Amino acid sequence: MGPSQSPIEPSAVSAAEAQLLPRALQKDAEKILESLCDPSRLKIVQALRAAPLTVSEIAKVIAKTRAATSQHLKVLREVDAVTAERRGRYVRYSLSENVNAEVLEGVANAFDQLRPTAQVVPPS
Repeated sequence: MGPSQSPIEPSAVSAAEAQLLPRALQKDAEKILESLCDPSRLKIVQALRAAPLTVSEIAKVIAKTRAATSQHLKVLREVDAVTAERRGRYVRYSLSENVNAEVLEGVANAFDQLRPTAQVVPPS
């Protein structure tokens, strides 16, 4: 072992490996995290914390076209983070009540920490 290499502690490596998700769940985790690779999808998650919204309402909030917003919602639906419910002529989107949505909401909540304290608006 050279002077710049530190010894490997097998018990520390084992403990660290035990913290990793099993391979099958790792793929799911990657998909969930990849769903937030576009800042518009983070904005959608942040907006949906307040209330269920239509595509038009979400598009207005995130300053995108309805078509672009629909594509972003499709990505979030594919990871089961967002649900769609038809109410009359309109479809309202909301955050799902599962761990995928919780992960994304947790990321959105973490980014809230970047706001000045007076600007943090708690979800209703």
